[in-house]
Amino acid sequence: MADIFGVVADSTRREILRILLERYNQSSTAGGELSVSDIVDKLGLSQPTISKHLKVLREAGLVGVREAGQHRYYHLDYAPLEEIEDWLIPFLSVDFDATVGEIAEEAEGLKDEQRAFAAAIGKAFADTSFQMAHAVKDAKPRKWRKND
Repeated sequence: MADIFGVVADSTRREILRILLERYNQSSTAGGELSVSDIVDKLGLSQPTISKHLKVLREAGLVGVREAGQHRYYHLDYAPLEEIEDWLIPFLSVDFDATVGEIAEEAEGLKDEQRAFAAAIGKAFADTSFQMAHAVKDAKPRKWRKND
């Protein structure tokens, strides 16, 4: 499947696939086939460039070809695209916005917990400091005996 992602990474090849998909959706009798010259006309690129990209798509199994004399007619092959779809579905079913919101809520909750903990420590320190200050202040000095 990694090869398929490399193949569809090219924008020209994606455009060729899009054009073949449109043709498939428009015509049920022709099987969605387009000749190389039709693709060249639709994309406005040179015939050698289109042929090079069609060869890559054909080798990846994304398009099929039917030869009729000197003409070649291309159509989509859905099997590899279904593999990509099957791989992508788990990612598409995740609600990333909700996940980001949950993470933000957890982080905010952690901040609240940290603030509460810091406040508790500060209060304990202040109470202890207050008690120590009064204990020292109220302490009576002891008289020490000197041994002569």
